[in-house]
Amino acid sequence: MLVRPLLARAFWALSGYRLRSAEPPASGSAVLIGAPHTSNWDFLVMLAISWSHGFSPKWLGKNSLFRPPLGILMRALDGIPVDRDNPAGLVDEVVRRIQAGERFFLVVTPEGTRGRRTHWKSGFYRIARATNLPVVLGYVDAATKTAGLGTTLQLTGDVSADMDLVRDFYADKRGIRPEDFTPPRLREEDALPPL
Repeated sequence: MLVRPLLARAFWALSGYRLRSAEPPASGSAVLIGAPHTSNWDFLVMLAISWSHGFSPKWLGKNSLFRPPLGILMRALDGIPVDRDNPAGLVDEVVRRIQAGERFFLVVTPEGTRGRRTHWKSGFYRIARATNLPVVLGYVDAATKTAGLGTTLQLTGDVSADMDLVRDFYADKRGIRPEDFTPPRLREEDALPPL
């Protein structure tokens, strides 16, 4: 779709933000973390980043976004509804689609909401491990007015070590509402025995 790169260029020209990105993985499939996720504007930024790099992302969003009339647009933008009250099976469904050969550049906001929480949701980690997809650390940094794709990681299964890399990357990134940022930590890390 030729209109998407044009919309992305218009976004960068009008938003006051600059695109600063590493190249996306050559495979054309990855799990893209969108963080910090503290504002509704983050969605537009992630679309602009994706469209600037020439891919159409699939993304997870709360199921209320998919009700009429907005739902038509959300589906046209390749959204996948998430029932927050009953999320069981979502990771398995996404994994099945990827393993069946569907190309995926899946945007996930592991904070799960724009408000501050105690932990990130681990769906991105489980999807990436089950499919062996790389994880791209996408970001919005309101302090520098930059956004883009950062480091690409291949998760090892050592949750704490993998998440240490994620924490290091996001340590200096500030969301639009920095007080609402949930620091990168998975509940699974709390369950690990001490070394």
